[in-house]
Amino acid sequence: MPHSNNHRAKLKEQLRRIALDEGFDPVAFAPPHRPPQAEHLTKWLNKGSHGDMEWMAKNPEKRQDPNMLMAGLGSIMVLGVNYRPLGKDSPYLSDPAAMGVSAYARNNEYQDYIKKKLKKLARKVEELLGRKINGRIFVDTAPLLEKPIAANAGLGWQGKNCLLVNRRYGCWLFLAEFFLDLDLPPDQPGKEHCGSCDRCQKACPTKALDTPWQLDARECLAYMTIESAAPIPHKHRKAMGNRVFGCDDCLTVCPWNRFAPYSEDAAFKPRPVLTAPKLLDFAFLDEDQFRSTFKKSAIKRSGRIKFMRNLAIALGNWGDIAALPALKHLFTDENPMVRGHAAWGLGQIATNLAIELLKEALNREEEQTVLYEIKQALLSSRPF
Repeated sequence: MPHSNNHRAKLKEQLRRIALDEGFDPVAFAPPHRPPQAEHLTKWLNKGSHGDMEWMAKNPEKRQDPNMLMAGLGSIMVLGVNYRPLGKDSPYLSDPAAMGVSAYARNNEYQDYIKKKLKKLARKVEELLGRKINGRIFVDTAPLLEKPIAANAGLGWQGKNCLLVNRRYGCWLFLAEFFLDLDLPPDQPGKEHCGSCDRCQKACPTKALDTPWQLDARECLAYMTIESAAPIPHKHRKAMGNRVFGCDDCLTVCPWNRFAPYSEDAAFKPRPVLTAPKLLDFAFLDEDQFRSTFKKSAIKRSGRIKFMRNLAIALGNWGDIAALPALKHLFTDENPMVRGHAAWGLGQIATNLAIELLKEALNREEEQTVLYEIKQALLSSRPF
């Protein structure tokens, strides 16, 4: 291990160059300390802003202090990978029959891909040093305040949308961390450049960002459609529109994305089935078909029940008669969560057929949560 400041600085730049050569985009180094404002995690958890993401509340002290994740931690290499997809951001918003899927989930799981890149990087670092290193690699897989750490490394700053914002890549970065047993000089922390801009706050469909730099997950469509297994709150169903998996609104409106380059990495090109998906393309998938269609994707990990729950809401928001066969099918699903949300969707379309289906189900449905949804749908529907 180098002793002089010059040797340490030179080694840091060598490691940065190796990482850039291996296909990482911005690369920066953070000190092995609690990042600034780590204590805000406790306040956030105490307010219940994490919803039912119980894993966020486990071992918060470990999440706040990176030294608890690795003994002998000397420095943290923070790496970003640009994943901005080609084409118009959130193209589905202009077509209510399209299926909205967050950009990060249109391709294969990014964690596995980036972890392979990190393992290759680790081998290159060991070749440079001529020895085995004591290190750990993370890609959204550990209790770690990765955005504050990335900001502390100078990779960017946390914007009012709570995402990391980079001057070159905007909000379009997957983050990864390489914990090293090397004592390297840290880079300068990033400075905040949001200024008076509040576009992300105004763009949020559910006002989850009413307080800047503080996301209330319970009000966030990404949380509701991906993380939460609960029914979608009635007050937010119309705001969902056709977003079936995630929401990119606060990301795409950030002006720092204006000149962000598109990713040239083939791994981040949307899989064909998610290049221009339509709502009607997926409503009839059974469990096996769902797992096959979304193999190796974040959508598969979230599960069919949540997906169909969300799809039923989107079909109802579309409101076209063409959605009726799909909603009718979902209304007979074996899972009561799916049936209940399909009832809401039928109530939004409110044709005579839709109302007839709802009334008929009153006599056979035994699940109380579904009965409640049916009655609410009938109360709110207005037949032609």
